[in-house]
Amino acid sequence: MKSSIHHLQHPPPQPPPPPLSDSDTDSDGSGTHSSSSDLLRHSDLSASIFKPYFEFTGRHSSSSTTATPAEVSKIQSFLTSSSSGALSCLICLERIKPSDPTWSCSSLCFALFHLHCIQSWARQASNLAAARAATRLPITEQRASETALWNCPKCRVEYPITHIPKTYFCFCGKLENPPNDPWVLPHSCGEICGRPLKHNCGHHCLLLCHPGPCPSCPKLVKVSCFCTKIEDVRRCGFKEFSCGKVCGKLLDCGVHGCAEICHEGQCPPCRARSVYQCRCGKKKEERECCNRVFGCGEPCEKRLGCGRHVCERGCHVGECGDCPLQGKRACPCGKRVYEGMPCDVTVPLCGATCDKMLSCRYHRCPERCHRGACVETCRTVVKKSCRCGSLRKDVPCYQDLWCERKCQRMRDCGRHACKRKCCDGDCPPCSEVCDRRLRCKNHKCPSPCHRGACAPCPIMVTISCACGETHFEVPCGTEMEQKPPKCPKPCPIAPLCHHAPKLKPHKCHYGACPPCRLPCAEEYSCGHACKLRCHDAKPPPNREFTLKPKKKKIIQQSECTPGTPCPPCPELVWRPCVGQHIGTERMMVCSDKSQFACENLCGNPLPCGNHYCTKTCHALENPASTNRLQKSEPCEDCSLPCDKEREPKCQHCCPRRCHPGDCPPCKALIKRSCHCGSMVHVFECIYYNTLSAKDQEKVRSCGGLCHRKLANCTHLCPETCHPGECPNPEKCSKKVIVHCKCQTLKREWPCHDVQAAYHSAGSHPKDITKNQFGIGLIPCNSDCKSKMQVVESELHLRKSQVTEVKETDNEKLAPKRRKRQKRVQESKEATKIQKIISTTKKLLLYLFILIILVTATYYGYKGLLWLNDWMNEVDERRQRHPRIR
Repeated sequence: MKSSIHHLQHPPPQPPPPPLSDSDTDSDGSGTHSSSSDLLRHSDLSASIFKPYFEFTGRHSSSSTTATPAEVSKIQSFLTSSSSGALSCLICLERIKPSDPTWSCSSLCFALFHLHCIQSWARQASNLAAARAATRLPITEQRASETALWNCPKCRVEYPITHIPKTYFCFCGKLENPPNDPWVLPHSCGEICGRPLKHNCGHHCLLLCHPGPCPSCPKLVKVSCFCTKIEDVRRCGFKEFSCGKVCGKLLDCGVHGCAEICHEGQCPPCRARSVYQCRCGKKKEERECCNRVFGCGEPCEKRLGCGRHVCERGCHVGECGDCPLQGKRACPCGKRVYEGMPCDVTVPLCGATCDKMLSCRYHRCPERCHRGACVETCRTVVKKSCRCGSLRKDVPCYQDLWCERKCQRMRDCGRHACKRKCCDGDCPPCSEVCDRRLRCKNHKCPSPCHRGACAPCPIMVTISCACGETHFEVPCGTEMEQKPPKCPKPCPIAPLCHHAPKLKPHKCHYGACPPCRLPCAEEYSCGHACKLRCHDAKPPPNREFTLKPKKKKIIQQSECTPGTPCPPCPELVWRPCVGQHIGTERMMVCSDKSQFACENLCGNPLPCGNHYCTKTCHALENPASTNRLQKSEPCEDCSLPCDKEREPKCQHCCPRRCHPGDCPPCKALIKRSCHCGSMVHVFECIYYNTLSAKDQEKVRSCGGLCHRKLANCTHLCPETCHPGECPNPEKCSKKVIVHCKCQTLKREWPCHDVQAAYHSAGSHPKDITKNQFGIGLIPCNSDCKSKMQVVESELHLRKSQVTEVKETDNEKLAPKRRKRQKRVQESKEATKIQKIISTTKKLLLYLFILIILVTATYYGYKGLLWLNDWMNEVDERRQRHPRIR
């Protein structure tokens, strides 16, 4: 671990550390000051612990992370875990606080446990081992408890029962109940360790009281290499070394020298190959020097000293020896001895019982003396018991007795029965795998099935920072509660925004780098500057801190996050309406290019030049404008009719819509009747209006007779078509038939005479109708009276006939009317009867429904009363007889 602050008692000058950004603080809300003070305090502890060691070795603590011994790395890992609060007890999986009493293994793992946890663990393990030994071994329970052993929960090293910790000591074992000093390593006395170093070199540890193994001895000694050819001054902890030259020591063969490089321990066997003979000298083989002595595997077959037999031994060295058949010889059972018999004569049988002990070790051979081995199976019938003692039976001696009864005793694990057939009571250990879930909840117990709690999970999980320089180990099961260590090294990822030269470096971290907090300050096209926080591209993030197992798949490398463009300019500016009206400006956002229209009328002159635009305010067409986003809208087309006076003047309006310039010539067709009214002329308006008054009268004349009625009579004008009134109406010379009053008499008079007669009678000819013109001017005579009487009589007869015809028609129509009236009266009477019948039916139906409802309510009420009485009777019976249910 790199350290930036030395021990407080000897603070040598040192340059300040480079400034690091505080953007990598934890997200759990812990203060920056507290985290930095903890880091400095533990860095000071690391410096103070390793200071004597590095001063003696000539190295500085700042370079201790490179080429440090494994023991020093283990101590540094413990310090890192302590600084991050990751020390956990393997037994209870709880955090080890600086004030908790602890015990550490001093054999292999140097793991740290709560004192009460290891005491409970050791007692349970030793009691279980004592109970197991008392049941299996022929010893007393007291002796079993005294010799019981317990194991370290992590490295499984055995400790005697006398080594169960009873008090809380520091790591070096000097101080009992060490105080909790914030400037001293937790669970340490703060003094020099002083424990003997390994390999029994005679030196002692120079570190302050520390966890874990003591580092190698740093003192200088003069030693030789493995082959003793070179001497050198080296550290006592690393005094064994190889000079790198050929060893050259004489090997076991005594001929060849060792060809290996200077090495530790004994030299290897000689591998030089050559041809060697076997022990008997019959065969020769090429073999390695270390295997030069060998046997060929064939019998010796050399003649013995008797000269009659050959040696039956295998390939051997030296003489074969004397014949084994010479001297004293006995019969096969050994009861009779013969002396002086030649070696080639067979010893006779004695004839007595063999009486040799058979293989059962209880009975002897019952046969007579015989050559060869006795029978292998003893067939003597004996009474035997099975191993469990539940069966007793007569069987041959060679035959073992087994019963089929399965042992129901529980094995040592206390979970499984023995189930062995004919068990003798010494049940074997349980062969099942424990397979119970450990407290880490990640693994299962791989040990054989056992009593008590399972051993803690021995796996340690390494938690490191993003760069891997700072790391510590925690017991399996506590890694999910841990946070990555705080690494003081700067993050190697370079920022990609345009503020990179101005940003401060930040510490090593997981995940994405902290965002740039400087303002963007990029300039818009409008001239304003972006005031938001920097939003340029972000570098690819580090991997997130996770301890979950990774799936076997190809993980694509993370790419940098592209930056986002600056948002539209948010500055406020004054902007006029689309119609550029004065006094209608509004405050708007600079980037908002939307247009607004005021409530005024447009008021721009239309293309016709006669009217103004009546639309509401709209954008005008401006060819010189550079704003392409502005959607122009033309003024309305003038749809009013043309109101200009035409030249020459006429009654017709211009057929075109309102337009600039003069109106076109009027080519409308106008109708003009002739002066007499008998004919209609059609002219173009422009042609007729351009004529003079005389020419117009001349053109309108039809050229025929006037055909207009004269003013004083009913005759037509005899002149040609002319304008104005007809001339001389009183001089009409037309013939007129004149009648008397009864129109019996008639005469022909000239028209001017008739007019004169009317004037003389005191009336004007204009007041006389055409039908009465000329009637009554002649007086009636006698013929006229008789004719009047005949006419009156005929009129009277006509009136009487008309009245008779009308009366007969009325009489014919009278019977039909009467029939219709009778029919109407009969239909009215029938409808009244039907109404009465329908009303009576409805009343009867209502009455029937009412009767049904009344009866249903009556009988329902009766039924409820009966049910209530019955339930009361049942309750009374139960009270009288409570046992009856």
